[in-house]
Amino acid sequence: MYVVKETSPMVLQIREEGSAYDINLLERTFEFAVDIILLLKTVSYKKENDVVRYQLAKSGTSVGANYEESQATNSRADFRHKIGIALKEARESNYWLRIMERTKIGNQQEVKRLVKESGEIKAILATIFNKVSD
Repeated sequence: MYVVKETSPMVLQIREEGSAYDINLLERTFEFAVDIILLLKTVSYKKENDVVRYQLAKSGTSVGANYEESQATNSRADFRHKIGIALKEARESNYWLRIMERTKIGNQQEVKRLVKESGEIKAILATIFNKVSD
């Protein structure tokens, strides 16, 4: 469970419940994108892997890009909209990672770690989305 506290308009403090430390979601989503790209380098070039590689590359990098964009919005509605897009992309990334896990595509240790990370990012973004009203 995550706690989101608005410290000023559209500036949020994000913590895991019970933790004394804030989560830097900009850095975390950036690292997620980098890790996705590095993971995809472990995927063999076979026709059946092309769709997974392409879709995960798009969704995995889009999470952080949309969260980054949310930091420069001018309204709560636009901020919430960008968070909603980042959440959708995190959900899609989790889906493709689970496909990779089930079909044993790519470095499985890294796939399992990123399934967990994408789940945590989804939970954080959902908490933000629900916290910020239009």
